[in-house]
Formats: sequence, C-alpha cells, structure tokens
Amino acid sequence: MPSTAPSQPAIHPVRRLVIIGAVAAGTSVGAKARRNDEQLEIVVYDRDRDISYSGCGLPYYVGGQVADADELHPRDPAWFAKRYNMNIRTGHEVVSVDHPTRTIRVVDLATGTEFTDTYDTLVLATGARSILPPIPGVDAPGVFTVRNVQNAEAIRAWILTRRAKTAVVVGSGFIGLEMAEQLTEAGLQVTLVERLPQVMPALDPDMAFRVQEELVRRHVTVHLARSVTAVDTTADSVTGVQLDNGDTLPADVVILSVGVRPDTTLALQVGAELGPTGAIKVDHTLRTTVDDIYAVGDVAESYSLITGNPIWRPLGSTANKMGRIAGDAITGGTLTHRGILGTGIVRVFEMGVGHTGLTETEARAQGFDIQVVHNIKPAHATYVGGRDLIIKAIAERGTGRLLGAQAIGPQGVDKRIDVLATAISFGAKAEDLFHLDLAYSPPFATTKDPIHYTGMALDNALTGKAPLITPEDLDARLEAGDTLQIVDVRSGRDYAKSHIEGAIHIPLANLRDRIGELDPGTPTVTYCNKGVSGNAGQNILLRLGFGTVYNLSGGNNNYQARQRSTA
Repeated sequence: MPSTAPSQPAIHPVRRLVIIGAVAAGTSVGAKARRNDEQLEIVVYDRDRDISYSGCGLPYYVGGQVADADELHPRDPAWFAKRYNMNIRTGHEVVSVDHPTRTIRVVDLATGTEFTDTYDTLVLATGARSILPPIPGVDAPGVFTVRNVQNAEAIRAWILTRRAKTAVVVGSGFIGLEMAEQLTEAGLQVTLVERLPQVMPALDPDMAFRVQEELVRRHVTVHLARSVTAVDTTADSVTGVQLDNGDTLPADVVILSVGVRPDTTLALQVGAELGPTGAIKVDHTLRTTVDDIYAVGDVAESYSLITGNPIWRPLGSTANKMGRIAGDAITGGTLTHRGILGTGIVRVFEMGVGHTGLTETEARAQGFDIQVVHNIKPAHATYVGGRDLIIKAIAERGTGRLLGAQAIGPQGVDKRIDVLATAISFGAKAEDLFHLDLAYSPPFATTKDPIHYTGMALDNALTGKAPLITPEDLDARLEAGDTLQIVDVRSGRDYAKSHIEGAIHIPLANLRDRIGELDPGTPTVTYCNKGVSGNAGQNILLRLGFGTVYNLSGGNNNYQARQRSTA
C-alpha cells in the first residue's frame, strides 16, 4: 500500500495553488483543479522554456522522424492561460520553500531577479534529473542527456553542423534504445554500451536477448557488462569514450542515458518524507507527509497494484494520471491513485517490446511461487501477413493470479500488453484469459488469439494437465545429471536444422506407432518449434500412461535463443 501520510488532511481553504514544475504532471494538476474550481488562483513555475511537451517523443525529433520540435509541445503558456486561466511562468526557478510562512523564493533565470511568492497549497512536480556518471569529459561539447526539447534540439543541431558519423549511446533503457534506433536511422554508426549483462533492464534476460539480436541485425554494436570510464575530447568536441576493459570507441556524439533520479531538493527542504525508492512518499491522493503539499509525476513515489509495495516508474502516462488525481483532491474531489503496474513499451526498429507487472526475476525475488510460459504465435492470420510474436507470462501457483507479462514482435505487441495489463489490474487469473471475448478478423488476430493461447497454456501448467519446462530449467536439470527423455516431434527437415542434443526424433504423426521406443517411467520432455505440436505430443504420452511429461515452453525456437544468448 502507499505510504502513511496523514489519513485526514488539515482543513485549509485553497485560495492560491502554486505548482512547481509543468510538463505532464504539473499542467494536469492545474487543468483538473480549474475544471473543479473557477475561483482558485493557479500559478505554475517552471525553470525550462517549454511546458507540456512529449518527453517520450524527443528521440524521434533527433532522428528526423518528427520534422519540427513544435510538434512535441503543442500547448504553450498562452494556451493554458486562455483555456484554464493559469499563470504559467517559464524560465523561473523556485530555489527555496518556507512552509511555515507559505512562501517561496523564485529566480527569473533571464534577468537573475529574485522575488517572493506565497501559496495556500503547494504541488511539487519537480520531475527527475539525468544521472551524470562522475567521469572525465562528461561535460564536454558533444556529450548530451535527453530530458527536454532543448536537449533534443541541441543534439540534432550538433549532428547536422558537425556532420557526425559515429555515436555512442550509454545506457539501454527506453530512451537509450530509442536514441540508438533514431541515430541509426539518421545514418550514424551507433555503438550501445550497457553496464549490465543485458539490454533493457526492465525485461527478463531471455526476452532482452531478442532485443539485442534486433539491434545487432540493424548494425548497432552492443557492448554489455561494460562501463564508460572517460570521454575523450579535444578543445571543442568529443572524439570517443573509454571502456573499463581498456577499449576506446570512436564517437562524434555521445548520448548519456544511464537513468534519472527524482529531484527531491525542495521536498527535503520542507521536510517531506521520502519513500524507500528515493522518491517522495505520498498517499492515495498524492499528499506528502507535510500538510497542504502534494507531489506528482517523476518526483513522486507510486505503489504496485500487485504487491502494494512502493515503486517508482518515471513515465509520462503515470505523471498525467497523478496530476489529474492531485488536482481533483486539492479541490475537494474523490479521485484516488490506485497504483500502477509499470507498463511500458518501446519500438526497436521493426520490433515492438512491451512489458507489464512483474518479471520472472522480480516475482522470484519477492517470494512468489510462479509458473512461466513462453507463447509464440502469429499476431494475426499468416495468410494476410501475420508474423510471430512471443509472449512471456507469469502466474502465481496456487491462486492462478496473473503477475506479469512481456511481449516482443513486429506486430500486435501493444494490443496484447494492454489486454494483459487490464487483466492484471482487475485481478484476473490465467484461466480467465481464455474466456475473454476479443475482437477477431484475419488482419487483426487469429481465431484463438495469442492471449487465449497464453491463458490456456498457463492454466494447463498450473493445474498439472500439461506441465511446462523452460529452457533454463531444462538446461539446469541436464547439467545436474538428471535422467530425461527428450522427444523432438518435428519434421525431419526441422530436426536437421537444429535440435536439442540427445533428443529422440519421432515426428508427431508417428508418435503413437513408435511409442514402444520410449520408456513410460522416465521423465520426458516433448518439443516442437514453438510449443503447439509439443503439447500435442505431450497429451498423447500422458494419455498412454507416461508418468511425467513436460512440454518445452516456447519450443525449439525459444531453446535455441537461449543457446545463442549463452554462447
């Protein structure tokens, strides 16, 4: 559950609302507050030039997919003033807050002039700041972070005026991956450096490897488990970066995307308590632990819909939601923050990559007893161009409750992740997925949607009707010396291309006739390319008296991906 801010707010009639920070969260607070109360005076201070811009769209301006930066911030202060009667003062930084006197000290960054303002209710929407690694050259010309429109404009101008040919992107989160894609599309040779042993830390390693393969396929050089120790520079430019293994990578431009931290400077000044994530602790209405001070957006802590524990996910979608809830609460409304799943999605060239809820790694770390399934199915009918996507889903044993999912593929990832996020939000069990009445037409789905198949496979595994084994678990048992009977039920042509070492090849059509070649008492694993025929073989063996039969989750396709990732 969220933090323990006061259960009942002190009663102070709100006459003057001051919001520190604009963009998604701050402007949402003001807009909702104005809808509820026409008498309220609303003032917004923001140190940047632009407000209400799409931070997630910045890489696409850098790469040229968005031609004009104005498209990223269609709402300016004049628009908000006219629509919502809000006084938005950009280029003004709030440098201190004195809560006992309800005053703030503000600096006009254009003139250096300082002045004092007052408030009845204060909202902290101060966002997050980019993390800058403490290394030589990090502040050199040609080294950039990506947090606002000015950053994006500066990067694009640098690339064009310097005729940049090479780029190093440090960090492989959402922005890092988007920048790697867009710089590649802009014609630069891109190298991606990640200090962890996988790209995209929000995913499990087995799914992240597929993202890595897509990057490499598009000629992005990837360095994993490596840190940048220095940036090489000349008097007026960057020339490359040095890695902790002694390698030097050439670079005409360097993008630092190693993460962000909540900007809690003012919160600490007023004595607002921080949560375990390092962001500001808030309750269901986004109140801090200080009366009449609220916190929203990237500076504020949220909590998990699954565990109730505090989590911090700095996303624009969450910031908008928090802003609206706080604006309503401040003006006497009844909206409350119900928590989040941390749902996210990113495009990496031709591949959509989405996730929601807990990963397998997170679920195990938090003590859940889980069942995992890898489901590989076409996003829609193959006869109208449907291509495979892979869904990895996690459910809790015993209850069957869905805990999380990840999806990767060139089509339909957004649709499936949103369905799964909705299902998890309302407490769905694995068995519930099969019963969803989803839209079907060949250009959009298959008759049994990948969501249906995911639910069926999870439920069958949870109930013991069709147990699953992941490639990781299979390799672990083989390495431990367990005696397993592995049956490849694919065609001879598929078997010849690749197969699990030691597998017995019996095509599915011949399995009943050749059943005598197998030992019913030996634990058995069946597999095909993706999982469906492996499940059919599993059913045959179980119905013919075999004791323990697993189907390989995701089939040979999934197993071979693991082999490549560990090579």
